[in-house]
Amino acid sequence: MSFYAYMLRCRDGSYYTGHTEDLEVRLAQHQRGTLPCYTHRRRPVELVWSEAFDTRYEALAAERQIKGWSRAKKEALIAGDWKRISELARNRQDDNRPSTSSGRTDLIGSE
Repeated sequence: MSFYAYMLRCRDGSYYTGHTEDLEVRLAQHQRGTLPCYTHRRRPVELVWSEAFDTRYEALAAERQIKGWSRAKKEALIAGDWKRISELARNRQDDNRPSTSSGRTDLIGSE
């Protein structure tokens, strides 16, 4: 049995990421609005990306990872642009680098 992580583009242009063991059934549920979730009022939806995994845990881990990504990174994934995904990941790491300041909050000369 395979499990899937997937991404949908909603009518309003937003993205929804989820995981399931039956992608066709889950997509139909989203389209019919039978799932009380984010996509319910944003139909119709379009499947824009999916990947099969051996375990539910792997599919869930992929879902959680993608949910934390920027819109630009999600769109690179949809396009299959692995170079862009890598660039965006590096840029984010650069944004989170530690400060090079001394951490002092007092003003010079105010002692």
